[in-house]
Parts: sequence; C-alpha cells; structure tokens
Amino acid sequence: MIPYNLPVILGVLLVMGFQTNFFFGSVFGKSARKPNQTLYFIIYGLLCFLYLVFEMSSVSSSAVALLMIFAMAGSYQVEIKTKVIFSILYAVLMTLVSFISLYIFSAIDSVDYTRLDSGNGFERPGFMKGIILSCIIMFAVIQVIRLISKRRSFALPYRYYIFFLIVPFISIYQINVLTVSSNKDIYYFIAILGFLLLNVMVVYIFDTIIDKFQFMHEKTQLQHQMNYQDANYEKTVHSFKSIKRIIHDNHQQFLYIEECIRREDPAAALAHIKLTLNKVEDAYQRVNTGHLVIDALVTNTLNIGQANGIRIDTRLRLHSQAVHIDRYDLCVVLGNMLDNAIEASKKVKVAEDRYMLIQIHSSESALFIRILNRIAQETASLHSQKPDPEYHGIGLTNISRICDKYGGNMTIESGHKEFNNMVVLPFSHEASI
Repeated sequence: MIPYNLPVILGVLLVMGFQTNFFFGSVFGKSARKPNQTLYFIIYGLLCFLYLVFEMSSVSSSAVALLMIFAMAGSYQVEIKTKVIFSILYAVLMTLVSFISLYIFSAIDSVDYTRLDSGNGFERPGFMKGIILSCIIMFAVIQVIRLISKRRSFALPYRYYIFFLIVPFISIYQINVLTVSSNKDIYYFIAILGFLLLNVMVVYIFDTIIDKFQFMHEKTQLQHQMNYQDANYEKTVHSFKSIKRIIHDNHQQFLYIEECIRREDPAAALAHIKLTLNKVEDAYQRVNTGHLVIDALVTNTLNIGQANGIRIDTRLRLHSQAVHIDRYDLCVVLGNMLDNAIEASKKVKVAEDRYMLIQIHSSESALFIRILNRIAQETASLHSQKPDPEYHGIGLTNISRICDKYGGNMTIESGHKEFNNMVVLPFSHEASI
C-alpha cells in the first residue's frame, strides 16, 4: 500500500513543509531565516514521513509532530523561547483545524472520523483527506496571523511566555474532552472553531504586548540618552565657566607681575607667570579645533584618560569650523563613541596597554570620525558591559540611527585586542553648526 501511495504521501509532505515554513516566516520574518536551511528541511521531512506513514500511539504521534514543527522553527535565528512558544501554538492551531476538517468529512461520509482510537498513520479512515483539508484551512489562518503579526524582535520576560502557553494547553485538553464525551453535532463544531479563534487572538495579544513593552523600553532608553547628553552639555558649560573665571583673575595676576618688574624682581615675576600659565592650561580647552562640541567632548575624554592612565593620541583636522551636523546629533555620535572607548580601555588590566586613538577630520561634504581603543579580550562584545546594560546598550543603536538620518555609515572592526569604530556623516547644510 505504501509504494502505491508514495506520490500522495510525498505531495502532502511537501505541502505541509511549505505551510509550516510559511507560518514561521510570517511570525518571525524572512530576514530571520538562517543562511543554510537544508539540514532543518531534511529533519522535518524525515519526521513528517514518519508521522504520515507509521502507526503510533496518540502520545508518540503528538511528540513526533512537535519535534517536526520545532525542527522547522530551528531554521530561523530567533530566541529559543520564541521558537518553543510559536511551535506549540502552531501545533495547537493545526490540531484544531484538523478536528474541524475531520468533522466536515464525518458529516459528509456519515462516519465518525474524530474518534481518537480509530487507527493511526496513513491507513486511518479519513486521515489523509483530513490533513489535506487542514492544510487548505491552515493557509487561511496563517494569512490572518500574517496580518496581525508585526514581527517584533523585542524579548519579553520568561513569565509572559509561560502565561501565553496556558491557552494552547487548555485548548488541547478541552478538545480531547469534547471529542471523547460530547456528540459530534453543530455545537461541537462551534466549540472547536471558538478554540481556533481564541488561539489566533493569542497571537494578536502577544504581539500587542510586545509592542507596548518595546515602546516603554525605548522611552526609558531615550530618557537615559537625553540625560547623557545633558551631562555632555554640562561639561561644555563647566569648561567655559573655568575659562571665564581665569580671564577675570588674570587681571589681578598681571598687576602683581607688573609690580614685581617695577621692584626689579624678575625671578618672582617669572615664577608667577609660570604658575598663571599652568592655571590657564588646566582650565582652558586642551583641544581647539574651533568646533564647540568636538573641543568639549574630546577635551573631557583627555582629562578622563589622564586620570585613568590611558594614553590617548589625537589627530584632529577640520576643513573648516563649519560642521553642518546638528550639535545634538554630533553629541550623541561622538559622545557615545568616546564613552564606549573609555569604558573599554579602563578594563585593560596592564596600564601600558591602555591606549586610544581619536581621529576626526572633515572635508567639504562630510565628517569622518574614527575611535580606536585597546580591549581586554581578543574580540569585543557589542553588548554593553556597564551597569544597567539595558540602558547603556542603546549607544551603538543611536549612533547607527543618526548615521541613517544623514545617509552616513558606521563600521565596526574588532580583533587582536583592538576595537575600531568608524563613522562617516555627510553634511546636512540645513543643520546647525
């Protein structure tokens, strides 16, 4: 019998494989597919053939079906908990649709195909045509899910995944109870259909909650980033206050030097001149490109580096003082790049290995920023190692966002205990300088 029906079995196997992959592509997105899916398809095909052909108990059949579905989910690059919950959800949806299909054929053929003990495998009465109709109905269900799902990548806490699994599990239990203890009438059909709609709504609720959590998370990160920018502006204000105070005090210093000269005491005048110059050097910007944001942030980084034993080289050359990039955006990009480099350099245990290179230059049309720093490990992790990483981790994301805004680009190279972050920002002549 099996050789005779082999083309039918292979046809159904291909349809089921396409449908399962279509489902996961709808909820995970095509971009999440792994480059090589062949191995997962082969595993799915073998398990599906086993499920269609061989006689098994209900428990064994369910286990094989779940493994088959999870094998297809494995061909996507998403979190394991996301794979598990959507694999179970697909199994529940397919079960509900199968009962609906068997009910339809039971009504047409006047034979109860919905009995759980009516046989196994390909030879079960109504089994194959029930699967074929199930696939047809499931395509419509997946289209509804496709419209609902926004393919969010934000991960919820594990407890929410557990809560959402309650509905599919209860649905399976109730279906089995209804199949054993109730009459296969119109009310049975409505109940099964209701469970199907309920599980489709789970996808909608799940996606909506992810959307809400993602919005709240981004709002918190944005607030933290604004606080970070306020701190950068505070550094600039502090530098100018120091300069203003030194300029005011210099008037008194010159009066004292003048008096030393009148009294023919050049040694005292020379000593006071050196002391005054040191005070001015400490208070004045150590970087003077002529651009306020660059001067303030790089100067602050040099001060932090000196305090932490980090050797910093600077190569700064602006085509002109006019940098047509919004100051707030430049603070986000340069501030985050410098902050990340400083934090990574602090973790280098050997003091002589702590090193940073700050390279900034501009042309008539773009600003080029390159920050190179030594790192403790052989290759750098792009996940933040700071306290509260869920807040600090937005740094690289914000840099990338602003690069997209100006049509620029960010490149990261990591290896040989060095981290190299390069950014190109084309000028927007409407932005403030």
